[in-house]
Amino acid sequence: RLAKLLEDRKITIDIDQAARAWLANKGYDPAYGARPLKRAIQTGFENPLAQKLLAGEFVAGDTIVADVEQGRLVFGKQKLH
Repeated sequence: RLAKLLEDRKITIDIDQAARAWLANKGYDPAYGARPLKRAIQTGFENPLAQKLLAGEFVAGDTIVADVEQGRLVFGKQKLH
């Protein structure tokens, strides 16, 4: 769903393996299984990314890279080689 919304803005996203592991870790609870995953995606991924989009940090044509630094999910632009 998120990729489709970004595609409409001509933005792509690359979710690093560390970011996927971070989301899986935050979204799993032994008592509830993966039920908290939706909330983890919303609060840890979608909301911070939306704030950056609204602030104009990413524009059409950008590729956003989601990664983990110091235990936090971070977003940056893909660097061209």
